[in-house]
Amino acid sequence: MTSFGITNAPAPARLTVGIVSAGRVGTAIGAALEKVGHVVVACSAVSDASTHRARTRLPDSEILPVDVVAGRCNLLILAVPDSELADLVTGLAATGAVPRGTIVAHTSGANGIAVMAPLTEQGAVPLAIHPAMTFTGHEEDTARLSSACFGITAADDIGYAIAQSLVLEIGGEPVRVREDLRPLYHAALAHGSNHLVTLVVDAVAALRVALEGQELLGQQLVDEDPGGVAERVLQPLLVAALDNALRRGPSALTGPVARGDVAAVAAHLQVLDEVDPRIAAGYRALSLRSAQRVGSKSELIELLEGNDHGE
Repeated sequence: MTSFGITNAPAPARLTVGIVSAGRVGTAIGAALEKVGHVVVACSAVSDASTHRARTRLPDSEILPVDVVAGRCNLLILAVPDSELADLVTGLAATGAVPRGTIVAHTSGANGIAVMAPLTEQGAVPLAIHPAMTFTGHEEDTARLSSACFGITAADDIGYAIAQSLVLEIGGEPVRVREDLRPLYHAALAHGSNHLVTLVVDAVAALRVALEGQELLGQQLVDEDPGGVAERVLQPLLVAALDNALRRGPSALTGPVARGDVAAVAAHLQVLDEVDPRIAAGYRALSLRSAQRVGSKSELIELLEGNDHGE
């Protein structure tokens, strides 16, 4: 028996789905699965925020204890933080709550299927299905899944077929990741996405000072509401830079570091230090990495390494 999802390709028979827990990732995936015909029968929710999220995004799902959720489904999604996954798996195995033959998929980027060993030994089908996407907790999360890649790891070809079918059914693109390379896969994603946020927020903070006036120095500008002039100035530049980097690689790098302009970089470090030494430190570190990529002159490397200050 098959069903047809938004890709119009044959998909697995309708599954009963349980989710632990009703966080941003779990509810987004649950909503995506429901859109293509699966049924989220139960989920766990502890905090007020997760309970509200479950009732809003998965209104037909019962909110139940974890062990009860595990016993009511044939696809169990473990959408908990990486640091909690091993203890959750161990606890489920200890209680025998997961019926033999249940497909158990976690959404951790850093972990493969080895962490699922206690449940695998009891007859569960282990899958690692990690959406390479950032989640806000809002409706756009589910829509974004249809354009996201998913890092998948399974024990065998059957497991890979199941994982690939689930991802394709909700419109995503499955990408196989070797078990031993999951930490590196996760590190690369975190470096690219999380650090991009920090970089952009720091750039906004500095630009606000430049555009608003020196009287704003020292204020917690990064905490102001987004959407102002600084953000509007940066947005087209950042979009173009990201597009160029993804399409052209290191050759997309422009600016004073790429040109080897020691004086300009030194001036940048000075004025950024006046705004916030932490922003200047971030600029220095990223400029050094950029200089290394383009093979900049030794004077610039020495400046960025701090040798000009006797550091």
